[in-house]
Amino acid sequence: MAAIGFPAKLGQAQRERLAHIDFRLWFLGEVSRADICARFGVAPAGATRDLALYREAAPGNIAFDGRTKTYRIGASFSPLFDHPIDRVLSSLALGFGDGIGGGEGPMVPCEFPSPINRPATDTLARVTRAVASGSVLRVAYFSASGGESLREIVPFALADNGLRWHVRAFDRKSASFRDFVLTRVLSAEVVPGEVPGQGEGPGDDAQWTRVVDLELVAHPDSERPELAALDYPMADGVLRVRARAALAGYVMRRWNVDCSPDHRLRGPEHALWLRDPLSLYGVESAAIAPGYVPPAGEGGARG
Repeated sequence: MAAIGFPAKLGQAQRERLAHIDFRLWFLGEVSRADICARFGVAPAGATRDLALYREAAPGNIAFDGRTKTYRIGASFSPLFDHPIDRVLSSLALGFGDGIGGGEGPMVPCEFPSPINRPATDTLARVTRAVASGSVLRVAYFSASGGESLREIVPFALADNGLRWHVRAFDRKSASFRDFVLTRVLSAEVVPGEVPGQGEGPGDDAQWTRVVDLELVAHPDSERPELAALDYPMADGVLRVRARAALAGYVMRRWNVDCSPDHRLRGPEHALWLRDPLSLYGVESAAIAPGYVPPAGEGGARG
């Protein structure tokens, strides 16, 4: 949480309160002592000191409205903190949650599709504890190809493909690295006394450690290709994406990127085209990339 204009020796709690002031001014246009007290549980006198410190650091950012006893955004506002856009959107949509009873609700009217395939919280907790501690898990897992089976896995990372959450892990049953859908993990228990063996760690996962550079452009057959430059952060007409090979196919599928060599896919959902399909050569997850055709000699991806 970077900040400018404040004393260097601010405590973390006060920095968070000042960032909250900055956030509310920038995105909601106003902030009050009551907002700070409700969010952080501080006394009104403490909130007053925070507002005074913020105003001292950036007098042009904040103006006091004596009629409503509210501080409003100043005419020459310039944010003093970095506010990553993903966190901004999450906060506006869900509120500032602390994990105790959830957030306080949307900060502005906001509608978005709710996830319909959330993993069980207890299962997620067991998996993340194993990731954090480097443990081996025995899981009952239901796969699309083989149904339910018991496996020992060595999990090391979570991944969100936009539709569902996976855990990336070494699967001792197939002796390979796989993505396990968390909702299909029926049970999970740490295997007592077991530790990851040689070749079972994230550094041994070639698809995880490999990073591919992908250049996306407006679909050549789009009726309004100029819209892609507005919808995506392009530079000189190119959206450059870096992704782990293990996840690249998911990224292409999530954005409906046409990965065919002759941009054959049609429809408004295919706003982007992968300019060089060969950039996915050897990427196992490319099997699910829309329109991707493996070059002759490339092995198929594991399912």
